[in-house]
Amino acid sequence: MSVTASLYRILFKRSSTFTLTILAGAFVFETLVENGANAIFEHHNKGYFFKFPSKYMSEKK
Repeated sequence: MSVTASLYRILFKRSSTFTLTILAGAFVFETLVENGANAIFEHHNKGYFFKFPSKYMSEKK
């Protein structure tokens, strides 16, 4: 049996497992995109104080 036939039989044949597969895939994709965007943002803004502003701001009142 081929891999695609196994995937179809296990994940996509019934609509309930198809729905769960799509939801799990969307969750994983969203997490990967968010982590990638954060990594790009932090690399692009290296040296700025976006992460810990209280460390760099004065305590004058």
